[in-house]
Amino acid sequence: MLKDMFKKTYTRIDSKYRPSNTEEEPNIPEGLWRKCNKCGQPIYVEDVKNNDYVCPKCGGYFRVHARRRIEITVDEGTFEEWDKEMEFSNPLEFPGYEKKVAAAREKTGLDEAVVTGSGTIGGHKAAVGVCDARFLMSSMGYVVGEKITRMVERAAREELPVILFACSGGARMQEGMVSLMQMAKTSAALKRHREAGQLYISVLTDPTTGGVTASFAMLGDIILAEPKALIGFAGPRVIEQTIGQKLPEGFQRSEFLLEHGFVDRIVERREMKETLSAILKIHEKQEEAGEALKKSVGENSWNSLSVPEETLGKSPWDTVLLSRKSDRPTALDYIEKLFDNFMEFHGDRCFRDDGAVVGGIAMFHGVPVTVIGQQKGRNTKENIKRNFGMPSPEGYRKALRLMKEAEQFHRPVVCFVDTPGAFCGIEAEERGQGEAIARNLFELSSLKTPVLSIVIGEGGSGGALALAVANQVWMMENSVYSVLSPEGFASVLWKDSKKAPEAARVMKMTASDLKELHLIEHVIKEKTPANMETISDIAAEIDAAMRVFFSEFTEVSGEEAAMLRYERFRRM
Repeated sequence: MLKDMFKKTYTRIDSKYRPSNTEEEPNIPEGLWRKCNKCGQPIYVEDVKNNDYVCPKCGGYFRVHARRRIEITVDEGTFEEWDKEMEFSNPLEFPGYEKKVAAAREKTGLDEAVVTGSGTIGGHKAAVGVCDARFLMSSMGYVVGEKITRMVERAAREELPVILFACSGGARMQEGMVSLMQMAKTSAALKRHREAGQLYISVLTDPTTGGVTASFAMLGDIILAEPKALIGFAGPRVIEQTIGQKLPEGFQRSEFLLEHGFVDRIVERREMKETLSAILKIHEKQEEAGEALKKSVGENSWNSLSVPEETLGKSPWDTVLLSRKSDRPTALDYIEKLFDNFMEFHGDRCFRDDGAVVGGIAMFHGVPVTVIGQQKGRNTKENIKRNFGMPSPEGYRKALRLMKEAEQFHRPVVCFVDTPGAFCGIEAEERGQGEAIARNLFELSSLKTPVLSIVIGEGGSGGALALAVANQVWMMENSVYSVLSPEGFASVLWKDSKKAPEAARVMKMTASDLKELHLIEHVIKEKTPANMETISDIAAEIDAAMRVFFSEFTEVSGEEAAMLRYERFRRM
């Protein structure tokens, strides 16, 4: 059994690993040692098993059998298998197919290439499906598609989230077009599961290719991946043969997909159970937490400031310069101070992950929330990574994806606005910068969940507004929010960018100005200009204000939240 378990990953130790110039060769018991194909080092089988099938020397990942995957992921004694035995199907009457399946069954002890059922993960119940590469490379034929579909349908009826560990070589060739139809069938079932308001987590493992990639594997509300897993539609060999080029290092690996926006996060195997448990917890109903939050509001009342005393004697241009200071706290700094268990998700599912926009899920005093922010860097290296806080189209599309997911699971949205404006460049225009911003305005206007936006630094033009179509908009005392930068305004109207200080005064872009114009709801005081030394005090004030906001919207339905947001902008 153990020998077969590692057949595709290890080879037996040969003579080159035995010491030379000795009279007696060491006695190595059969099956206890293997060679890691990743690093070539001899390793003790038990060490690998105890390390969740990760090489203890190089960290290389080995494929995990379905039963073992369930053992290390699902709480002990809670897994109940569904549809364990299903009738063999050979729709094409393909010669030798039945014998091939029978051999796979004998080798693996499984009925088919996927095991489905339910169990708890960290105490949270879910439907779980696990593909097993030992069974005809976990290719998807009728029985595999049917088992997954039945699991998803049952999960929808029982109001359970679905977790699917994908691992597959793609369609099962012996079943021809019947195999192809499983792509549509499993996808349709997942669509209905989503419409029933349930969560689907897809976990991509090595390899996930072909028709599985082009169906259920890439349809998760949240998509996780193990490190360095091969993930793609066409296999690398096919691509190289088709285009006649050598593929770059790391192509189609998990890290490649994360960079290109198709994976939410890469999770180490030893952290997978904890991560899944945290995600499931956040997506559970938190009615009691909402009531507790409302009770805490009375102890922490908060009132907005009409005209902060500190603004008297300070010019608008001074405020502009303060809003741009490199030591000013960023979105991630406020997220760390205000929320618990923040889990960042990546990618727009279209092209790339944009470092200028961060987002994910978190807890606020026991209430699940979606948090999104425009992120600047503190130094040149970080700013290059974050594109100086100027989002590209994929950044806005990532934000919108996360907002729509928040709507699906009835989570309020909190946005931190801090950008000089949307990125202006050839690539941004090619990928539809204007359309991406317009789409955010369009969709946010009717988003059926409360939205709060806080301007923490610069709020530049449409690039800021794309994250600020909210039920309420707050501003830090030393932040600005404007149609254009003062430099740009002065250049357009006066043909002289040096008149930026005068432009800042005329534009009425400070928090106190916009509060008086009824364009924002609240001003957050800064006794001294915000920095990492004063952020705790500022965060405490924001925390108190947010509790008031959340308590007010606890009783508001999604439809009402959307209508209130529409009426807010209708008055402007």
